[in-house]
Amino acid sequence: MKDYFNIQLSRNQLHAMSALGLAHMGDCVYEILVRGWLCSDGLEVKKNLHQQTVMLVRASAQAEALDRILPLLTEEELAVAHRGRNANIHLVPKAASRNEYRKATALEALFGWLYLQNRTERINQLFGAIMEPKQEEDA
Repeated sequence: MKDYFNIQLSRNQLHAMSALGLAHMGDCVYEILVRGWLCSDGLEVKKNLHQQTVMLVRASAQAEALDRILPLLTEEELAVAHRGRNANIHLVPKAASRNEYRKATALEALFGWLYLQNRTERINQLFGAIMEPKQEEDA
């Protein structure tokens, strides 16, 4: 039986996947990380948990997240993010600028690419670098 929780693709399969395909996968990966972060910090008892999630996964927040981790990325990771940023996006949500949406797509493509390689340790490093400053802001 195929393990759909731990899908691993070859380098050729990853390179053949479109940037939007990587971003599609990364979108759900990033959201589950945010939801886990909110719940693991005891925030599940707060009101408006869904609104808190939306605030952290919206394009503007993801654009800020990408800016925060750019200095930490390897050349290969930067290339994936660049590929995601340059994806041919036709519709941009009203709540985001085109630049924010492109950066958000870059972040999602990166997280999708890492997930599809089962590189959870790297995902955790990058996600931690994004969220740890938020914990300090909230304290």
